[in-house]
Amino acid sequence: MNSRISDHIVLFSTCAIMGAIAVGSVSCGDGSESTIGSDTATRTLALAFEGLEALGDDYVYEGWVLVDGAPVSTGVFEVDENGVSTPNEFVLPADIADAANLFVLTIEPAVGDDPAPSHVHVLGGAFQDGAADLTLDHEAALGTDFMDAAGGFILKTPTTHDLDDDDSNGIWWLQITDDGPAPSLVLPALPEGWVYEGWVVGDDGPISTGRFGAADEEDSDGAGMTAGPDGFPMFAGQDFIVPPKDLIGHTAVISVEPEPDNSPAPFTLKPLVTPSIMDAGGGVLQTMENHAMNHTITGSAWFKASE
Repeated sequence: MNSRISDHIVLFSTCAIMGAIAVGSVSCGDGSESTIGSDTATRTLALAFEGLEALGDDYVYEGWVLVDGAPVSTGVFEVDENGVSTPNEFVLPADIADAANLFVLTIEPAVGDDPAPSHVHVLGGAFQDGAADLTLDHEAALGTDFMDAAGGFILKTPTTHDLDDDDSNGIWWLQITDDGPAPSLVLPALPEGWVYEGWVVGDDGPISTGRFGAADEEDSDGAGMTAGPDGFPMFAGQDFIVPPKDLIGHTAVISVEPEPDNSPAPFTLKPLVTPSIMDAGGGVLQTMENHAMNHTITGSAWFKASE
């Protein structure tokens, strides 16, 4: 059960609460229907987005409205490779539409979905006069727009301590201080359902350097499958020793990823980017650029006027 929308919102299973709301019907996101609404009048909910990406075959987007503290599914949709969502209009009972005070967009499994919202909240927004501007930084979504994200990385190969000529074969999101390795990234805390991931991108495409929850912790794959035999610092990063990969000229990226992951490629949200890694020397901090405005997601939800 998800309780992430905010402290005052309790996310019950949509289907479980429907009997207490009364008569009518709406999809629960799993092909079933539940009784909601007290009349037969309807409203059409229209959705529009910028920046949503295709999720592949295993996941779909789902919209939710909050009614009397409980989430009601507005329906699922897909996004194609051109960013076009289908469908983009949904019919709801009028009393549900009129009582809705919040919209939340989530990512859900395409098969075997729980009727309650997942933890992966993408956008959120409050309805005012039947319309809602949907943003990442709403408290019901990620709670930040990543505009304050900052930091950098060093080139270093800690898993080959005996070598001093292969620093360009490793990238680590840390800085070297008089007291030893220290965090180099300034990143907002993420809610449940999201993690950070490091990447290097070259002619052969994006390569993950591991997923992590905070700047001061080890990532999901340690020094990586291509690391050398020696130890490594407890920070995000990877050595590319076997086989060796020279990272000079590659693009370095910190992305924000759904958890569970929907794709082996970076998700839309890429707050920090270095377009071309420099040959600055081993251990020299290279600052990343904030690209949050270039890689973001926004949207709108509104109830159309009756024709």
